[in-house]
Amino acid sequence: MHFETYDEIVDFAIGKEKEAADFYTECAAQEPFSGSKKTLMEMAAEERKHQKMLENLDENRAAIEDYNWKWIPDIKRSDYMVELRYEKGMHYADILRLAMKREEQALKLYNELQGRAKHPEHKKIFKMLCQEEAKHKLFLETLYDDFMAAQGD
Repeated sequence: MHFETYDEIVDFAIGKEKEAADFYTECAAQEPFSGSKKTLMEMAAEERKHQKMLENLDENRAAIEDYNWKWIPDIKRSDYMVELRYEKGMHYADILRLAMKREEQALKLYNELQGRAKHPEHKKIFKMLCQEEAKHKLFLETLYDDFMAAQGD
């Protein structure tokens, strides 16, 4: 991936966030349990929030400057998961596994793009997106651990 302009970077990130929101929305639509559906819709809303923030970045540059930077731990649960493809009717545990891997891949992608970025402004965008994806990954891994513990794992 090679970006020539700031706008190309932002457009790419917007597309990735939209794709993630669509994924969570589709999963939620198929989920029969209200608690699971609610969690997936919350994840979709988070991704749409990122999408809107990126779409309105020119008006909200202060959002990046004022961003609350903090370390997000990585429990690495998804590192030991195999790749899955979404299938209608997938069990909730499999949806969580798939979602964890997707967030892991997004985090890796944004870390790579941050490392490649030449301009400090571009690096900040990718650093912020890294932190957001790390939060999602941690949330899903914790949710998965709790779900599996309730199943006796």
